[in-house]
Amino acid sequence: MTGYDLSAEVITAALMTRWVGRPTVFHRTTSSTQDELKRLAEQGATEGTLVIADEQLCGRGRMARKWIAPARSSLLFSILFRPTFLLPNRAQWVTMVCALAIADAVYEVTGLRPNLKWPNDVLLRDKKLAGILTEIEISQENKIAWVIVGMGLNVNVDFSQLPELSGTAISLSEAIGRPVARLPLLTSLLSHVERRYEALRAGHSPVSEWAAHLLPLGQEVTVVAPEGTFSGFAESVDETGALLLHLPDGRTISILVGDVTLRRKTSERENNGVK
Repeated sequence: MTGYDLSAEVITAALMTRWVGRPTVFHRTTSSTQDELKRLAEQGATEGTLVIADEQLCGRGRMARKWIAPARSSLLFSILFRPTFLLPNRAQWVTMVCALAIADAVYEVTGLRPNLKWPNDVLLRDKKLAGILTEIEISQENKIAWVIVGMGLNVNVDFSQLPELSGTAISLSEAIGRPVARLPLLTSLLSHVERRYEALRAGHSPVSEWAAHLLPLGQEVTVVAPEGTFSGFAESVDETGALLLHLPDGRTISILVGDVTLRRKTSERENNGVK
């Protein structure tokens, strides 16, 4: 089941969750699962609503990058959360939950252990396996109205056919040498999202576990951020998920969003844009 194995009915029948993925909205082709779910959220869609597609025509990543995935090769989906129990500056905790859930599911289904890269990538063998794009709506009362987390996971992509990405991206099938069925991987991932989000709702912070899996903490890095480009030592992350970067002049700055490269790899480019 590596091709047309997905549909709303098939996914719903296989779900092991109570509310994540209920309901599921499936498209063979859509412009963007993120945009589709934003429309549904504004119309009052319930927490846990899943929008998933075999192909995205206008899939995008963080910082307006394009997300490239051939039809039926990947898991491309967005999940709606309504974490009214979180302060707005803790919304990144939902992203952390989802990143950890991707790593959980990949290990459970394939035995591979991915790493996480700040702020929202999943790496395997130092190449991008998955990316996450999180969008937030804040109410007039300065509360979280909704959080939509979009995820793109390279499952059966043959990057040898995409030379512009082959040096920086990897798929599960390339890593293990055989196709990977998307449905078991998806249902595992959604189960881990639900388990971790319910722990979050019960008061458990994901920051420590997320940081423990996080690259490039403890290394010299260069960060390209909206505020500028900075080089220094990646000390840790704070409770909001911001990177704490120790600069050569002795200052430590907090960066919430940016692109990180290891100083020893400054010539490399990340071509597959964060989803």
